[in-house]
Amino acid sequence: MLAPDQDSLKRTPLHDLHVSLGGKMVPFAGYDMPVQYPAGVLKEHLHTRSSAGLFDVSHMGQIRLLPKSGKVEDAARALERLVPQDIVAIAPGRQRYAQFTNEDGGILDDLMVANFGDHLFLVVNAACKAEDEAHLRAHLSDDCVIDSLADRALIALQGPKAESALAKFCAEAPSVKFMDAGPHKVAGLDCFVSRSGYTGEDGFEISVPAADAERLAKSLLENPDVLPIGLGARDSLRLEAGLCLYGHDIDTATTPVEAALEWSVQKSRRSGGARAGGFPGAEKILAHFDQGAGRRRVGLRAEGRAPVREGALLFADATSAAPIGTVTSGGFGPSLNAPVAMGYVPTALGALGTSLFAEVRGQRLPLTVAAMPFVKNTYKR
Repeated sequence: MLAPDQDSLKRTPLHDLHVSLGGKMVPFAGYDMPVQYPAGVLKEHLHTRSSAGLFDVSHMGQIRLLPKSGKVEDAARALERLVPQDIVAIAPGRQRYAQFTNEDGGILDDLMVANFGDHLFLVVNAACKAEDEAHLRAHLSDDCVIDSLADRALIALQGPKAESALAKFCAEAPSVKFMDAGPHKVAGLDCFVSRSGYTGEDGFEISVPAADAERLAKSLLENPDVLPIGLGARDSLRLEAGLCLYGHDIDTATTPVEAALEWSVQKSRRSGGARAGGFPGAEKILAHFDQGAGRRRVGLRAEGRAPVREGALLFADATSAAPIGTVTSGGFGPSLNAPVAMGYVPTALGALGTSLFAEVRGQRLPLTVAAMPFVKNTYKR
């Protein structure tokens, strides 16, 4: 395949800032995005773990669901027709991780859903945002006004010093707890702030008017504790945190149970719950809850230093000809100074400590099924 023409790629409101900071720009989800800065992926990764990193995630989709009835619970009940999560129970000022599912129980996309009191605020993946918006319009338009917030940028500030860095511009930052979400003034700007992210570290995601995004990012970067971080370190950080990347670790052929995301589906939506089922693929997903799934996403630790990359076939032993699974994400974990990976294996081979093998350049490398996250998370609960 030919690489996309650089001129055909979309640009986030922070594009000029990335270039001025020496960002190495690459195509990602139809956008021209920084994969790294001059410091390099390794230093960017470790800086985020020890201090604070600033990520541009403006390519992701931001969508507002406004209930036509004026009652946010009606928007929540409507959204529950598309996701297996309990949306009604999300309290004002809180958010929840969810998945859009299809009729076969597969995952169309994963997303965040926040209750802003009079409406729901959704953040969806960049590569899926057009399809997600169309999906919402096709199924919820009778109940909700679906408003794409294309005039907003999204910045993630992640790491142990994220709170102190943001507190200089938002006095309320220290009082915000993990998965709180709502409107806040940041440097005098009308922002939506959530205490969340995708690195396993404490941190925040800040939705800011696009016209003000560069000014806010520059203000945050004036703090020596804060460095700009590219897609390379974002990927290694989320891998160490055991977090799924849509299109790699989860997709339309994986159910939430197969993906080890059972924790995200509340009891009220499971068999015997107050609002059990009623979402696409419910029959298959609930059967996986009740009877188990045949395969499961697991963490994998390799012996030695060689990373086991996405696509590597997994085997039960060193000699068998038939693969039993596939690696979906893999690389070197800078915080661990060792390779880590995730993949799907038969549930019977998914117990912690199980020995497996990956095929890498014609060689069988030993792996062990390991607990995730690989690096302990530091969320402020």
